[in-house]
Amino acid sequence: MEDYIIEMLNITKEFPGVVANDNVTLRLRRGEIHALLGENGAGKSTLMSVLFGLYQAEKGEIRKNGQPVQINNPNDATALGIGMVHQHFKLVEIFTVLENIILGVEPTQRGFLQTREAHKKLLELSEKYGLRVNPDAIIEKISVGMQQRVEILKMLFRDSEILIFDEPTAVLTPQEIDELMNIMRNFAKEGKSILFITHKLNEIMSVADRCTVLWKGKCIGTVDIKDTTKEELSRMMVGRDVTFKVEKKEKEPGEVVLSVKNMSAPSAHHKNNAVNNVSFDVRAGEIVCLAGIDGNGQNEFVEALTGLGKTSAGTIELCGKNITKLNIRKRSKIGMSHIPEDRHRYGLVLDYTLEENLVLQRYWEPELQNKGFIRKNKVREYAERLIDQYDVRSGRGPVTLMRSMSGGNQQKAIIARELDKEHKLIVAVQPTRGLDVGAIEYVHKQLVASRDAGNAVLLVSLELDEVMNVSDRILVMYEGEIVGELNPETTTVEELGLYMSGAKRDDLKENKNAV
Repeated sequence: MEDYIIEMLNITKEFPGVVANDNVTLRLRRGEIHALLGENGAGKSTLMSVLFGLYQAEKGEIRKNGQPVQINNPNDATALGIGMVHQHFKLVEIFTVLENIILGVEPTQRGFLQTREAHKKLLELSEKYGLRVNPDAIIEKISVGMQQRVEILKMLFRDSEILIFDEPTAVLTPQEIDELMNIMRNFAKEGKSILFITHKLNEIMSVADRCTVLWKGKCIGTVDIKDTTKEELSRMMVGRDVTFKVEKKEKEPGEVVLSVKNMSAPSAHHKNNAVNNVSFDVRAGEIVCLAGIDGNGQNEFVEALTGLGKTSAGTIELCGKNITKLNIRKRSKIGMSHIPEDRHRYGLVLDYTLEENLVLQRYWEPELQNKGFIRKNKVREYAERLIDQYDVRSGRGPVTLMRSMSGGNQQKAIIARELDKEHKLIVAVQPTRGLDVGAIEYVHKQLVASRDAGNAVLLVSLELDEVMNVSDRILVMYEGEIVGELNPETTTVEELGLYMSGAKRDDLKENKNAV
């Protein structure tokens, strides 16, 4: 008899207009790493939310160690030793790291909060698992990658034995991902059982023992990783063969679209600049990638470039116009599109509908408004076209509340909006974060198509495969400076890694604007 620590039997969960989980059965063995794979909107996060008590299933049963259990809320799940790292962070942004981690399990003595031991335990966990964070940092002031670390530490702090990871590597650097994979292996050796949602097939092949595939809410099957391949898993997930190599013709650079000259930008965390004297051009008809380990100034650079933040020195020109002091809308009207890293904070209004979010960059145009009044029928037509073209899946179509959609489909909505509007430059920051392999393939094709149509693309990515396959040129940022300019056709992942870690530098003083 199999030793299952968790069994989810015939689970059905419905939302208005959609059956998110349709009679799904999933069994987790003790001490195994079990991957959960599926397209965006396939029901993976919903199934794990049922296990964690965030949702209640209409049908089905959950068993732990062979005995039926009732999980009405996350407190019940925690009491059963079930922890979850959420895809969309469950953090209070005005609290510190430590306050978030102890939230709900606050240590007290005679009614007074006692944090000394919790602070010590947090530092020990941070050191042990290589997830170093500042316990006193305010959540809203740390990077997305750091916030992800806090989510992981929050679960470790509670000593859970069943660990649910919902897209935990989506915002981590390649080095951090490797560390997390090792952490997960060590967890399994310690006897912990892991459910691991990811779209990254390399991670599944590297760390998982078994994989269950969902498709449109139904369970397609469970396979042993040692007996399958990436290609077979992708076929199970999307129903067709997927191309993993980006097909693109030789670049034909045209005029300079974006020119950054001696730009510096302040840091939100210290008095020094996070970006120091950065200069480069991006031309029409090319994809330039800004690569680097998270926390080396990329976020501050992008914020200054797009108008979300300020520069402390230097100039930014777009299509020959100085936009250094312009607001976000004016930059957008001149020709800048922006796919932000943090889709919830900067990309979407979560309490608006899908169609309202799709027109955020265009609602003032004559096609969509008349004398200051929104033409709702035109908005609906426009939204339906984008939904169909970009395969944005939702329960109620254009009127679906954005908050209720899966993370991957939220990302698709942003990409559809930004690529469809008139633009000369796309600033794409982690554009495929949280997308399945089929959607990643489509987004890469769209970026290449925009480049081939004569637009400039500035890609900011932590994914080495994406950096190497999509880029025409690679600029490496380390400690706020451009330390290398590489050709993806002639460089290697190892060389790129040396530049990213600061172990190697180019002398760019004489050709900072080299093409």
